[in-house]
Amino acid sequence: MRYIDLLQETSYSLLMNKARSFLTILGIVIGIAAVIVLIAVGEGATAAVTNNISALGSNLIVVVPGSASGAVSQGIGSAQTLTMKDASLLQQQLQYVSGISPEIAKHFQITFGANNTNTNVIGADPIYSFVHNVTINNGSFFNQQQNNTLQRVAVLGPGVSELLFGSPYAGVGKQIEINGNLFSVIGVANIKGGSGVSSADNNIYIPLKTAQQYLFGQNRALTSISISAMNAQSINTVEQETFNLLLQSHDIQNPANADFQLVNQSSIVASLSSTTQTLTVLLGSIAAISLLVAGIGIMNMMLTTVTERTREIGLRKAVGAKKKDIGSQFLCEAVALTLIGGLCGILLGIGIIEVLSLTRSVAVVTQWWSIAIAFGVSMLIGIVFGYYPAQRAAKLKPIDALRYE
Repeated sequence: MRYIDLLQETSYSLLMNKARSFLTILGIVIGIAAVIVLIAVGEGATAAVTNNISALGSNLIVVVPGSASGAVSQGIGSAQTLTMKDASLLQQQLQYVSGISPEIAKHFQITFGANNTNTNVIGADPIYSFVHNVTINNGSFFNQQQNNTLQRVAVLGPGVSELLFGSPYAGVGKQIEINGNLFSVIGVANIKGGSGVSSADNNIYIPLKTAQQYLFGQNRALTSISISAMNAQSINTVEQETFNLLLQSHDIQNPANADFQLVNQSSIVASLSSTTQTLTVLLGSIAAISLLVAGIGIMNMMLTTVTERTREIGLRKAVGAKKKDIGSQFLCEAVALTLIGGLCGILLGIGIIEVLSLTRSVAVVTQWWSIAIAFGVSMLIGIVFGYYPAQRAAKLKPIDALRYE
């Protein structure tokens, strides 16, 4: 049978049963689109987690007070075991670091006129902006002179700015009240993303010495010490040196009794990325089941078609059609169904991803390999699930087929 004849026969057979062909193709379309979209959602979640953590700083190690055993009962960072002496020791002794930022943080009531909010106020050295990758959209970050002279200046996160002034980048030059003390707004940071009260966009930054003088008290323990390693290769070395120095400073002989903890940014990223990648595989697997169901639907349709066209098959064989001609015809019909469904599914999946990207309702990252795999699997399904009906049709005996009612 010539290829052109095979294509004509395939087109005719599919158009003769438009409703059945459409419903079979629809199963493939939904399966392909589901695989593409769900993998894009999973990859988007991985990228969002990585970007949000990376936005907190580069090659970051954070020292928080409290032992691992007490973390659950008293909350990580709630203990009073980190001091400015610890920060000074690390600044003097640590190598392979590009910045060390001692920090004190607490929630305070913030007011501006009739507007108010309760948010996180962080007292820190000017290097905080470098260590935590805080970039300024309007105004400037405070400097060392403002820190040394105890100036009451503040840098707002865009979320706080919007709550107080109605715009994410407004408020520079205005005065806000923090726990009864007036602070002049000298800058507003760029949006980092994230949600909830822990989002960096909801922070207010003030000089560390000012914070100790007016809000926390001179003897207040540090909430954390953030350390930026020079590069990714030196993170583990810096982490180990930090741990050893603080054990010595706190006169702790047994590392298991450490009254502080180290949080490695790279470990967090790797752990969360592993979790989201597992989620991606799970979502993709769920979507793949719909492709399998669609394949079974193709087999069911083709078996029904073989039964309905038994007399036609007998007639074709009686006039000289070979087994391979009959088998090729039915196999081609099954592959055509999956080819059309696969192409439509790809277009639908890409369209849904574009809509999600434009609306920003869900983070999505298009993975072209997933499109290629989904399409390849759909074609394989057409061949695998179309093969048995095709062989069944090819093996029919002409006499039995012609007698079939």
